[in-house]
Amino acid sequence: MEFVEPIKDRNKVEAIKKLLRGSNLRNYALFALGCNAGLRVSDLLRLTIGDVRDERGRIRDRVQVREAKTGKFKNFPISDSASKALGEYLATRKSAQDDEPLFVSRKGGHLTRQQARRIVAEAAHAVGVKERVGTHSMRKTLAYHVYAEGKDIALVQTLLNHSSPSVTLRYIGVTKEDVDKAVLRINL
Repeated sequence: MEFVEPIKDRNKVEAIKKLLRGSNLRNYALFALGCNAGLRVSDLLRLTIGDVRDERGRIRDRVQVREAKTGKFKNFPISDSASKALGEYLATRKSAQDDEPLFVSRKGGHLTRQQARRIVAEAAHAVGVKERVGTHSMRKTLAYHVYAEGKDIALVQTLLNHSSPSVTLRYIGVTKEDVDKAVLRINL
């Protein structure tokens, strides 16, 4: 597996969403949910319509999935931006049944990891993201922005189900240089 970076510039995240919204609502919903759910791509791509849409056809407030890698349950809220993207996308799939894949490929069945990686990487490149980006960047992007907002690393560690804070800091791309800059900015 290749190493990818989080998308640290929030304006680039918004630019990717705008680009995808204008070209393909499925891809827009994939990226919006991917950046807000904290799921690994394998879990994101296994979602069904019934996982995110309730019996009345509305987007759920929360989703619960069993993580393929850990076997643990993950229960997470659907953010407003992800809910909006999912609503627009699912409006194009009105007759779809709850047990159908949420992110369906053009050939039918679940979207593949390779297709999802291409979608994310090409959109990021198109808006000027220089770092190496892939599907795992969506999960890393959420974690990075939660941490950058000043949240405790233990909270981010819990979000990602990591074993230690040092693993989480490395994962989201916080470097010694970032820590040094923060200390020097305080300048007590």
